[in-house]
Amino acid sequence: MSTRPQLFTRGLSGLSQTQSAESNSPAEQRDDAKRNFLKTMRPLPTQHYWNVYFDRSASAANESSKDPNKPAGPNQEYQPDLEQLGDQIESVQDFWRYNNNTPVDQIKMRESIYLFKSGFRPVWEDRRNINGGSWTFRVPKAIGPDVWTRVQLLAIGEVLQGALDENDQLAGVGLSVRFNSHLISIWHRDSSKQNSIDGIVACVMEQLPPELRPKPESYFYKKHADHPGFNPPPELKAVLDSQKRAEAAVAEAANPNVKVEPPS
Repeated sequence: MSTRPQLFTRGLSGLSQTQSAESNSPAEQRDDAKRNFLKTMRPLPTQHYWNVYFDRSASAANESSKDPNKPAGPNQEYQPDLEQLGDQIESVQDFWRYNNNTPVDQIKMRESIYLFKSGFRPVWEDRRNINGGSWTFRVPKAIGPDVWTRVQLLAIGEVLQGALDENDQLAGVGLSVRFNSHLISIWHRDSSKQNSIDGIVACVMEQLPPELRPKPESYFYKKHADHPGFNPPPELKAVLDSQKRAEAAVAEAANPNVKVEPPS
């Protein structure tokens, strides 16, 4: 009687290629091969590296307003209090390790968590964000964690990047907790790209299942520079003013009968 052919396991460490059929049953050989295959599996890398940030600045600002020596009210200057959580995310396995161990339902009122591409920080005035903008989607807390996970996957899977203008970049995504809802935001680098603005919302509506899609009246787009609290440092403000003057000159050249006032 001829011996059984051995299971082909080239390149799998720890499994002898000379093991005979008599020493292991076919089921045992399959189990050995499976164990060794799992040992040799490498993490599936993401195309970019990502960092997770936690921001408790909003709640901290509320606490500071209790101090009579500090200004309070809606015009109080925003002070980000970002804390980077854990190590850099470099693979799909890293993402699930972070996501499965981050209980979104325990994030407190007005606190935020962000998943941002390495090199970007979730601050409007950051040098790479000053010309950017974001879509914000208000979703009920009951479905917020599910929507948040799916939006993060759209980010690290480069699906959102594919929806942008070819000269634009995805910066990251964020979740902020409010009284009865979660605000999920998607940031990109260049708010002048209408293709990006349209592409992001179209991507979200296409990729989310019907029961998780935000209602039409519950999402909006805004440039970072249009937020009342936007306050770039002097050197970046000079860059923005120069860009505005250039845009005003272009608009005036295109419409000579319309006077466009440059920034003061």
